[in-house]
Amino acid sequence: MASEFKLDTQLQLTFEAGLNDDGEMTFKRKNFNQVNTDAEADALYAVSIALADLQTHTLHQVIRNNSYSVQN
Repeated sequence: MASEFKLDTQLQLTFEAGLNDDGEMTFKRKNFNQVNTDAEADALYAVSIALADLQTHTLHQVIRNNSYSVQN
């Protein structure tokens, strides 16, 4: 049976960057690597809010990306 091992966690913050020529919202993303793989969602969200307060654009979305190794 195969098993998986968490390798890495990345935090991605998406910000509203304004409207394009067609009136559609555009976004900018900032990625933070080497996030503790055991970090809980509440802690990541608190850090995201603190980082968003330092930005000029409005926070739109917080994404956690986990990378796994799958081995047999």
